[in-house]
Amino acid sequence: MKAAVEKACPRVVSCADILTIAAEQSVALSGGPSWTNLLGRRDSRTANRTLANQNLPSPFDTLDRLKASFRNVGLNDNFDLVALSGAHTFGRAQCRFFSVRLFNFNNTGNPDPTLDATFLQQLRQLCPQGGNGSVLTNLDVTTPNVFDNKYFSNLRNRKGLLQSDQELFSTPGADTIDIVNVFRKNQAAFFKSFVTSMIRMGNLKPLTGNEGEIRLNCRRVNGNSNIVTRSSSSEGDTISSF
Repeated sequence: MKAAVEKACPRVVSCADILTIAAEQSVALSGGPSWTNLLGRRDSRTANRTLANQNLPSPFDTLDRLKASFRNVGLNDNFDLVALSGAHTFGRAQCRFFSVRLFNFNNTGNPDPTLDATFLQQLRQLCPQGGNGSVLTNLDVTTPNVFDNKYFSNLRNRKGLLQSDQELFSTPGADTIDIVNVFRKNQAAFFKSFVTSMIRMGNLKPLTGNEGEIRLNCRRVNGNSNIVTRSSSSEGDTISSF
């Protein structure tokens, strides 16, 4: 996408804005809501994988950790948390991100007790102990390719794939339980909250004006000697058809 945009209007549209638009379009094209994003973001001149891993929620997080992660970046730890988690209504996850729930949850030697028994057996067949951790499965067992509210029904039925999913509903006394139930019963309410939370997340400390840069390659900061520029006719055909 970046290559196509650079060909049409060089050094104008940032990778950050492309990602923002692509996120909205992927939701809308999958049956979810659409919304208008503020644009004009610029790209960072640095990247820190360690810091990103520290700030991003983990699939192994408890609810308390999830809430802390959201608060730490300026999002609220209830409606933002539940609404944005609803993005797992589509997409895939590798076995290595949830297999511990199937065999040795919290070092107990037993599976996660919040997992539905039938769902547990299905996942064990897909992800046997000691098996290939890169095998993919659907985050939403009900409607895996549609953006809808079935993710929340899955949580109620104890069929959340990741620990961080099921924690929203299965943590005793959690304020997120009522929100899951609202979204489960009312898709329009979920869509409205999701849009609000996505816009809020997209506006967290953006670089604008003369800050940062417009990257020419989304994988590299400008001036990095590792950037490889290609101009073959086959690539041009691919970009045009895209």
